[in-house]
This record gives sequence, structure tokens and C-alpha cells, in this order.
Amino acid sequence: MSTTQPVYKLALGMIPGVGDITARKLVSYAGSVESVFTESYRNLTKIPGVGAALAKAVAGHEYLDAAAKEAEFVEKNGIKVFFYLDDDYPMRLRQCEDSPVTFYFRGHADLDAPMILSVVGTRHATQHGRELCQKIVAGLAEHFPGLLIVSGLAYGIDIFAHKAALEAGLPTIAVLGHGLKTIYPSVHAGVARAMLANGGQLTDFSSTTLPERNNFIRRNRIIAGISDATLIVESGIKGGALITADIASSYNRDVMAVPGRPGDEWSAGCNALIRCNKAFLVEKCADIEYFLGWKPATLIAPVQQTLFTGLTDNEKKICEALKTEGGLTMDALARLLDLPVYKLSTVLLQMELAGLITPYPGSVYRLRS
Repeated sequence: MSTTQPVYKLALGMIPGVGDITARKLVSYAGSVESVFTESYRNLTKIPGVGAALAKAVAGHEYLDAAAKEAEFVEKNGIKVFFYLDDDYPMRLRQCEDSPVTFYFRGHADLDAPMILSVVGTRHATQHGRELCQKIVAGLAEHFPGLLIVSGLAYGIDIFAHKAALEAGLPTIAVLGHGLKTIYPSVHAGVARAMLANGGQLTDFSSTTLPERNNFIRRNRIIAGISDATLIVESGIKGGALITADIASSYNRDVMAVPGRPGDEWSAGCNALIRCNKAFLVEKCADIEYFLGWKPATLIAPVQQTLFTGLTDNEKKICEALKTEGGLTMDALARLLDLPVYKLSTVLLQMELAGLITPYPGSVYRLRS
């Protein structure tokens, strides 16, 4: 691997006017990340969707110096860079066509954790919303100590979701709308630091990028894409949390919402999602467990050893994994077995027909007791 490759990975995400989908297209046509930066202006203009202005920006190479400085900052501060073609790029994000080609992570957390839940909501959280958020997260922590909670570090429900996770001993990640040289809002810097030991901070913006409104809208796709499901605790009828809900739905991820009283300004968005069948109704953590098919390991019936006889190697591995974990999503099983989803789905269907496993909402599978 070339020693200069990390700079190219960073540079790909820093080219003016090049979004995540176009960046993938450039790499696909050029053949590699490095080749994007050695292609001539003329060849670049031949790529569908890449006009003269964009080809000029790519061929100009002005951003390479900025990428080199970013690489120095990353190395100096112990920041992990994830690139969409790397093996360790999170599986859930890999399935989203507009996920970031490059993003930065500071902290300690498994971004491919078996269970990941995003919790978002209004910045104007009510006392009831804060208490319910804390109660739900604490209840989930009792049954699923490895659950990863994701939110946006914003005022209101976001910060209370992070705090509730920290209090319950759960890992929690903040997806930021700016670079890692900044923490916004600054009043949440203490919580952000506390998250580094068991969680962390994630962003697809370079280190010098400052908080801007559009950045926070853009970061919502990561909150929606990195998790199994998104829970909206409180939201106004035009709240930013509803954008995250729409994105999650577009990724075919489950959306859940806590209902509120009719006429309640900060529950109007949640009520609308439920009314339009865009979100499952959640009042307690048991509702989340039911909708996602999550079952505490202590409630799983013992599996007879005879279940594992006469099975293929992959079927045995699936049974062993489900016996240990209690329940896993198809994505989690694909990672454990290192199998493409299209091949795994065939195996799972055969096992389901044979009465070995049972599917639950959220593409979760469990051994049949």
C-alpha cells in the first residue's frame, strides 16, 4: 500500500463540488483512488456526470496540500480515518449509497456493534421527554449492555441520550456537523470528552470545518445509516429529527417514535410519523425490543446440542452465533461469517424453512426454541 494513499483518501472528500456519490463514480471509472488524481482533464470530462468545471477542480490538485495537512492532524491526534473501500468501513454505512467516502472517528467503540440505536429529537426537550429518554436508554442497558447509542450532541434530546448512555454504562457516539478541532455546542464539551473512553466523536468534515446549519442536515444521513433503527423521542412538526427519520426510511431502516398529547408542539412531529405509518409507536424500552426482535440473553431458551447435527458449516456457525448472542441481524451475521448478504439470505431462508431459526422485525434472527 502506498504511503501517500491516505492523503488521496482524504483529498477525495475535499474536492470542491464533489459529493459522495460522484466521488465513488470517479474512483470506479479511474480504477483506483490514486488514479483519480493522475487522470487528465480530458479523460475526466468523459466520465458521465462530470462536467468541465468539476473536471477542472479534480485536475487542479489545489486541495492536495489541504489533504496533507489534514493527514498530519489525524496522525498527531490519534484519529481513525475510515474510507469506503477499506475492509473496516462500517457494514451498515456501506449499504447506503450516499454514505461518506471518508469519515473521521476519535474514541473507542465498535462501529459494527451487533446492536446500534440512534436516538434523536427536538432541541426544546420537555422534562417529560428528558425523563422518558433516560428511562428507555437505562431499560435497554439492563438487557443489552453492549448496545451502542448514537446521537448528534445537540441541545435537547440528543445530549440527554448521550448522558443517559454514559450513566448506564453504554457506549455512545456523537455524529458532528463540523470538524474535530471544534466541539459544538461548547457547553457539551465535557460530555464529548467523557464519551471518548466508551464511544467517541464521528464526522465526515475535515478538522477546520466550522458548524454551519447545512452541515447538521448533512450529518443526519450518518446518524440514520450507521444504526439498525432510529428512535424519535420528541420533535416539532418541522424538526430536524424528522429529516433523520426520512433518511432512515430511505435506507430501509426501522423508525420509532414516542407519542405525545394532541396539540403538544414538541410531539407534533412524532404523532405525525405514527399517524402516517412512518414510525412504530414506542412508549417503553420493551416496545423497542419487540419491534426490532431484540431478546435479552437471559430470556432465551436453552438450545439442544442435537440442533447442530447434520448442518453445513455455515449453518453451524449461524447456530453457534445465535446461541451465544441470542439474536443477530442479517448484517451482523454477514460480518461474523464473512459472507455476502445475498448468499447469507439463501442460507437463512433454508434454515427458516427447516424450522431452525425464526425471523423477527428488523431483520433479526433467533434460534427457534
